[in-house]
Amino acid sequence: MLVVRTCSEMQVWRASLGHATRVAFVPTMGYLHEGHLTLLREARRRGDRLVLSIFVNPTQFGPNEDLARYPRDEAGDLAQASECGVDVAFCPTDPRELYPHGTNTWVEVQELDRHLCGASRPGHFRGVCTVVAKLWGLVRPDVALFGEKDFQQLAILRRMHADLFLGGEVVGMPIVREPDGLAMSSRNTNLSPEARAQALAISRWLAAVRQRFAAGEREATALLGDPAAALAPGRVDYASLVDADDLQPVTEVTRPALCAVAACFGGVRLIDNTVLRP
Repeated sequence: MLVVRTCSEMQVWRASLGHATRVAFVPTMGYLHEGHLTLLREARRRGDRLVLSIFVNPTQFGPNEDLARYPRDEAGDLAQASECGVDVAFCPTDPRELYPHGTNTWVEVQELDRHLCGASRPGHFRGVCTVVAKLWGLVRPDVALFGEKDFQQLAILRRMHADLFLGGEVVGMPIVREPDGLAMSSRNTNLSPEARAQALAISRWLAAVRQRFAAGEREATALLGDPAAALAPGRVDYASLVDADDLQPVTEVTRPALCAVAACFGGVRLIDNTVLRP
C-alpha cells in the first residue's frame, strides 16, 4: 500500500494509470470502524485500484464543534486499510495541502441543506462539498462509496456530483450497526460507558417509528411520537420526518420518507436514520 501526503503525489499516481483502470474511492476522516471497512471491501470489489483518503476536514466543523476532539489513529487506520486491499492511502497531514490559498473557493448545494443537520450546523455541508470536490478532482474515481448513516450528506453529494458533471458514480451503502443496534460512528469512542448505554435510545426510538409505520400509521406527528421523552436523557437536536428525495418536511408519508435524528449523549452528538417506504 502506497501512502501519499501531498496533492502532487496523488496526481502523479493517478496520471500513471491507464484509461482502462477502474478506480474506486472511499473518502474518510479516519478512525476507521467496521462501517468504513465495509465500504472499503465493497470498493475493492468494484475497482481495479482502491484509494482511501484520511483527512479531518476543518471546514466542515463549526467554531464550537469537536474538531480538536475528533478521534485520530492513523497507524491503526493504515493497518486496517492494508488488510482491506487499499492500493493508495491519501493522508495529508497539513490542511494547507488541500487549502493552499485558504478557503476562498467554496462548493455549496442549496435547498437540500435547509433542514436536519444543515439547519443545526450552518456551513457544515459547504465544507463537506468543498473537500469532496477537491478530492474528486485529485483521485478522479470511477466509483466512490459513502455510508447512508449520513443520509443528508449522501443526498447533497449526489446532487453536487450530478450538477458539476464530475464523472464516475456515487454509491450509498447501508448503515452498519453494533450488535446492540447503535449505528457505528468514529464519535462513539468519545462516549462514556453511561452515555453509550443511554445512546441506545436512538435505535429503540427508530424501531418504534418503524413499528408504528408497519401498523399502518402514516401521519408524521403520530409516527414520531414524543422524541424528547423517548430519547431522554439525551438532548435532541432534531427528530424529523422529511421526503427522502428533496429532504423537505412532510406531514404524511405517501412516498419514501426519511426519519432522521440527531441527539447528544454525554456531550457527543450522534445521528441515525431509517427510511419509511409505503
